[in-house]
Amino acid sequence: MATIKEIQKQLEQVTGLDDPFFKALAHDERTGVKKLVVKRRKAIQDEYEEDARLEKMLCYEKDFYAQGIKWIAGIDEVGRGPLAGPVVAAAVILPKNSKIKGLNDSKKISKKKHETIYQEVLKQAVAIGIGIKDNQVIDEVNIYEATKLAMIEAVGNLKITPQHLLIDAMKLDLQIPQTSIIKGDANSLSIAAASIVAKVTRDRMMTDYDLTYPGYDFAHNAGYGTQHHLEGLKRRGITPIHRKTFEPIKSMIEKTEDQK
Repeated sequence: MATIKEIQKQLEQVTGLDDPFFKALAHDERTGVKKLVVKRRKAIQDEYEEDARLEKMLCYEKDFYAQGIKWIAGIDEVGRGPLAGPVVAAAVILPKNSKIKGLNDSKKISKKKHETIYQEVLKQAVAIGIGIKDNQVIDEVNIYEATKLAMIEAVGNLKITPQHLLIDAMKLDLQIPQTSIIKGDANSLSIAAASIVAKVTRDRMMTDYDLTYPGYDFAHNAGYGTQHHLEGLKRRGITPIHRKTFEPIKSMIEKTEDQK
């Protein structure tokens, strides 16, 4: 009779729920074996479900693949809501039918998994473009327009000209056919890839800014209006990366000018 350790090694090679090895183990009464079978069955089921989820997220891409369109760029942004820092956009072209385990809307991915999935996107992507518009541009043209400019810049920084754009709830002034998808980062794998690239890129920038402008907790809040950030504003004032058209910064500036 095989030892539990030997069975464990054999189970690691099993990839289907209908594998005959499961049936063979059904007569093994050892508690350790039963636990291993349950664990492996669950792992395989989880893999099935993850593959089905990723397959569903490829539905837009597959429609265009069927039309002979090969280079599809997913586009997304991060940083519309923060009080400080830039808005960052990414454009990502993935290989045909590419599936990256765990890839989803970056807001749905735990922070500890961001880097791993980001690295996998970098590894698999055919092309990646980044667009960044700082707080000065945001204050000049407004956050919506700055977001579009960042997205256009990201597309321009792709080493391959895309044949079609999949964009998260946005329409861009470009001569490239495009599809705007509501909640695109949760419904398109290409957009989800762009989402994680933009997220990690911006988070790294804000971590660097935390060293330049300590006291606002930028490394943890990424410029969003958390309690620590607002307390930092009260204690230390406004930094060069704060958005002057966003509250409460706008009111702080007006109050200072009124006191002059």
